[in-house]
Amino acid sequence: MKVLSVVGNRPQFIKSAPLSIGLREAGIDEVVLHTGQHYDPELSQVFFDELGLEEPDYR
Repeated sequence: MKVLSVVGNRPQFIKSAPLSIGLREAGIDEVVLHTGQHYDPELSQVFFDELGLEEPDYR
């Protein structure tokens, strides 16, 4: 099974973190699509780093 997660702004990053971790622990493949709504690394990359999210598969 694969799950597609679409994220693009701070609230979505925060909401997706526990889901992404749970999917990873359950062995379910997740494909992450970052819409680029926040194109500045200070507004998006920081959440991937601090919340332990995998890098997006697509930007």
